[in-house]
Amino acid sequence: MSSEHVQREAVAEGDLSPQSGRTAGVPVVGSRGRELLDASRKSAGEPGARKSPNTGSGRQEVFAFKFGGTSLLGAERMLHAAGLVRSVAHASQVVVVVYAMKGVTDRLLAIAQLLAERKSQHARAEAEAVLRLHQGVLGQLALDAKEHDRVSYELGSLGRDLLHEVPAHDYVSATPELFDRLASFGERFAARLFAAALERSGVAAVPVSSSDFVLTCDTFRDAKPNLEQTKRRGRDVLVPLLADAIVPVVTGFIGATPDGRITTLGRNSSDFSGAIIAHVVDADELVIWTDVDGIYTANPNESAQAKLLHDLSYDEAHALAAGGAKVLHPHVLPLAAETEMTVWVRNTFKPQARGTRIGLTRRSGSLSQQAQQARKEGAA
Repeated sequence: MSSEHVQREAVAEGDLSPQSGRTAGVPVVGSRGRELLDASRKSAGEPGARKSPNTGSGRQEVFAFKFGGTSLLGAERMLHAAGLVRSVAHASQVVVVVYAMKGVTDRLLAIAQLLAERKSQHARAEAEAVLRLHQGVLGQLALDAKEHDRVSYELGSLGRDLLHEVPAHDYVSATPELFDRLASFGERFAARLFAAALERSGVAAVPVSSSDFVLTCDTFRDAKPNLEQTKRRGRDVLVPLLADAIVPVVTGFIGATPDGRITTLGRNSSDFSGAIIAHVVDADELVIWTDVDGIYTANPNESAQAKLLHDLSYDEAHALAAGGAKVLHPHVLPLAAETEMTVWVRNTFKPQARGTRIGLTRRSGSLSQQAQQARKEGAA
């Protein structure tokens, strides 16, 4: 199933426009994660185990969905995004990559800065507020009692880890390594909440920590991944889950050094994280869900002549990104081109819109032709 089918199958769940202002160790984290991974690994090797629906007719399509912080800002938006996953997961394998809720990473980095300024009590209060924010979203997801208690326990455990990093009175050395550890909590909270939103929507899902398999150097705050080892390690974690029709909800943005210290891939690396996870599972398509309709000839907020580009080649899109256009992280396209994976940029809040397709071949003219046409239309 192509991701284009999402626009026909996704059910609108209210006005979720960003302008509306409404918000409502182990390879797999959490006890349910360990149970599902163990079960999927066991069933994969047993006679008569459940297989992919179309095993007899060839390889099942694999999709990677990446959701940014605006798409996950609050329970209502999480449930809406879960509906987009559900519309594809019934017929295909899906892995989801999540970023922290909008604003959370900035708050976590501000906590690190407060520690650097020896304002430990203020930092502690902010850390407690971040935990309460995510606990509030959990309450708004309206899970059944048993599921709510399970996720609440996991959030509480993660919250204790966060507060351990931010003592109220003791001095803490605010190293780049500490900045990365604190920044990682946004994705870790988001993965647990979004997996719960998927479960509520009828999709079997489990949160997965990317730091358990995304292997990086030790350049904290801007770490570089070892793609070969990351793919080998990541397949051991993700493939058994996909084979058993479980959606892994993977934390973007973060990795770890060979000795297990948490790193981050740098700010604005969420698209790159999505491409890495898509590369690990050999995805057919990577869908980057964001808050715009696709890639434009210019910033639509600054130019009335900006036109949506419907189709681009890898080289064309990479040239735009490398030239400074805020469309995609420049490392995404070379990675996608390596396996000829199709990349989509689409609007979470307007799933009926087609978005921009980036692939091996273009479908509707070159970038220069599209740009020329856009300029003619703007001048008309």
